Amino acid sequence: MTKSFGSIDALDPIGLTIRKGEFVSLVGPSGCGKSTVLRLGSGLIEPTEGTVSRTSDNVGYIFQEPTLMPWRTVEQNVTFLGELDGLGRQEARRRADEVLSLVGLEEFRDHYPLALSGGMKMRTSIARSLLLDPDLFLFDEPFGALDQISRARLNAELCALFSERRFAALFVTHSVDEAVFLASRLLVMSKRPGRLVAEFEIPYEFPRQPEIRYEPEFAVLAGQVAAALAEAS
Repeated sequence: MTKSFGSIDALDPIGLTIRKGEFVSLVGPSGCGKSTVLRLGSGLIEPTEGTVSRTSDNVGYIFQEPTLMPWRTVEQNVTFLGELDGLGRQEARRRADEVLSLVGLEEFRDHYPLALSGGMKMRTSIARSLLLDPDLFLFDEPFGALDQISRARLNAELCALFSERRFAALFVTHSVDEAVFLASRLLVMSKRPGRLVAEFEIPYEFPRQPEIRYEPEFAVLAGQVAAALAEAS
């Protein structure tokens, strides 16, 4: 598929398949079209040429900002998509109990977003999408604004969540370390118009422990990805 915005070619012909139980990280230079790939995958926009096929329309989309409603509590933010989807109140609360426990926010269910840290807001955003048990998760640099400690913690939590739920995931990031830690497969895009220029299979099994970041093999793999990214830029 390709995508153009007026006279600007955002994506060269690009083909991408993500299977259930696969976590794909996508890295590339700024402005290369990574977020455009996510929007195409979600159905928010249509390709200029080609098609996008999904086996399910149950898609979770995690944006760079948590986009929480400040007048609703954590639990009310989480159940919002259930309300739109027609879930009964009892079922929505049952699912909220489950996903808030998964992201470690059960004790904060009655708090408002103003009282939450950046990491807790992002956990709430993830829990909100989890409520409908999506088959495909799209992540648009969700941890980019967090400090290093919070980011590493959320990386580990997302990895554990994926190990349990085994959805299909496409994760956009500028961090090579993050991309390698999370992915079962890692793709590198070129500068605009974006195209796929490199692919790496990540050999680590799930669930993963944060300590793998300190292993020599991890450093070698991250270095190879960084070199491919530099060449693509």
